[in-house]
Amino acid sequence: MRLALGTTLVVLLLLACAETISVEQQIIATLRDMEDAAENGEHRKFMGYVADEFRAQHGSMERRDFHRFMIFQINQNRRLHAQFFPIHVQESATGLATAHFRLLVTGGGNLLPERGQLFEVETQWIQTGGDWMLNKAEWEAVQLPNR
Repeated sequence: MRLALGTTLVVLLLLACAETISVEQQIIATLRDMEDAAENGEHRKFMGYVADEFRAQHGSMERRDFHRFMIFQINQNRRLHAQFFPIHVQESATGLATAHFRLLVTGGGNLLPERGQLFEVETQWIQTGGDWMLNKAEWEAVQLPNR
């Protein structure tokens, strides 16, 4: 009886001391998982983070279109790589958040990238059953100055 009570108290103390993961940390972790899935050619896993009601590019792209776009990118680039530059997350309401970042995407068929583009990205996230799902996305290529 004493052992069971002691174990219960230890578990409760550990749970109380556990650090709560912020919305920002959760969304950044999801973006990293999406990055890994894309780089590994796992388009279904990537799309598992995209909400059914997803819209992009001012409503011109639905979830199915985005899935096709990702399959095309993965097939076109045997070696696809993405690099996020600071990810800024802001919770706008309970269960709603936005994330803004720059994304460098490079790809090609060989070890070294053959092409690349920097994008300015604005995303909206919804919380569904405890998971954060990508609900909206807008991106625009960043034009770098000529030197």
